[in-house]
Amino acid sequence: MSNAVATRTDGLVHPALFYRDDEEYLAGTVPFIQAGLAADEPALVAVPADNLDRIRAALGSDAARVQLHDMTVAGRNPGRILPGVLLAFAAAHPDKRVRIIGEPIWAGRTATEYPACAQHEALINAAFAGRPATILCPYDTGRLDQSWLDDARRTHPILQTGNVARQSPHYADPIVVAAGFNLPLQDPPAHATTIAIDLIALATIRRVVTAEAVAAGLSPERVSDLTLAVNELATNTVKHTAAGGTLAVWTDPTRLICQFRDTGHITNPLAGRIPPPPQQPGSRGLILVNQLCDLVRVHTLPGATTIRVHMQR
Repeated sequence: MSNAVATRTDGLVHPALFYRDDEEYLAGTVPFIQAGLAADEPALVAVPADNLDRIRAALGSDAARVQLHDMTVAGRNPGRILPGVLLAFAAAHPDKRVRIIGEPIWAGRTATEYPACAQHEALINAAFAGRPATILCPYDTGRLDQSWLDDARRTHPILQTGNVARQSPHYADPIVVAAGFNLPLQDPPAHATTIAIDLIALATIRRVVTAEAVAAGLSPERVSDLTLAVNELATNTVKHTAAGGTLAVWTDPTRLICQFRDTGHITNPLAGRIPPPPQQPGSRGLILVNQLCDLVRVHTLPGATTIRVHMQR
């Protein structure tokens, strides 16, 4: 299947690029971009800053024709990447095939972040089903955990090493794979501040979260973002569950964390990652929360949902 990535033009093409060093990285990414530019395909690159600098330098004057994003900023929260980066770029070019390099998983990702990253990679296949897009996802084989590389083989229909691309024998249904990362979250620590969520408590929740965010040293803008996100989630609990829920707030050395538990069930695996149709009212709460927070983790089952949002201190 050599050159399959460059020649296929129908629907989504979603390869994982396995690379060992900078030379292999540039050999797999720069010709990919140049081929897109030659075909008049709008191109976007969203990768960590060091790799972004390498690609920019290698492209030379062609870099001005490519939309460039530092993924550690644009995709710090993996749940933000689909709606805020990939789908937004595709929507801006509705009549053309788009060509994208997205590197959401790098050696600096934490084990806490990783399940949301793996869900993102799987759900690309569902969110872009039938859309004319080629999305190349690089994986550093020398620095990433072997289990993460194994997951890449399940979340990408095509595997590419060097100039050779082949069908992945391990690729699986993206909804099923994403569901495998719908993992239980540990209980909050004993010192967490807890508040019962009901309509009367919403003002108290906003006040407590604002105070906790200020005490944690967040900037005024991030205090406002977190308070807005928490209010959105608390309001959703009041609106959509009969029994209300519980909010826990605590800090660790690097983060302020707010966790919601209620009796709801999120049935749409793309909730929070793909905007609903314009004619559908509501359903945008998790989209907003993903845009505002540094990480959002969700564990949902019939009758029990936990949503945990993180803000870096």
